[in-house]
Amino acid sequence: MKLILKLLLNALAVVLLSKLLSGVSVDSYLTATIVALVLAILNLFVKPILVLLTLPVTVVTFGIFLLFINAFIILIADKLIEGFSVSSVWIAILFSILLSILQSILHSLLKDDEK
Repeated sequence: MKLILKLLLNALAVVLLSKLLSGVSVDSYLTATIVALVLAILNLFVKPILVLLTLPVTVVTFGIFLLFINAFIILIADKLIEGFSVSSVWIAILFSILLSILQSILHSLLKDDEK
């Protein structure tokens, strides 16, 4: 149940950011839920491989290269999902940063409700 609630909160974050950023569009709430699910799966399987392969660059840039890895993951989701589009790499980086912040806020609200 907690996993489904987190997925729905992530979908809400995707919808809110698509309204906020002009370079991101999501067709429907179902598409936003699919985006949240695909991003979770890509972060689980693809991101660790990319982080491992780009470890030297990540170390040299003091971790800033991880922003580009996150943007690449979002651009992969853009290619996989009809109804979700990101206009550029820079919008993907901004979307990634804002999504992380919004997810942290929403998940912290969820933890407060559990106590």
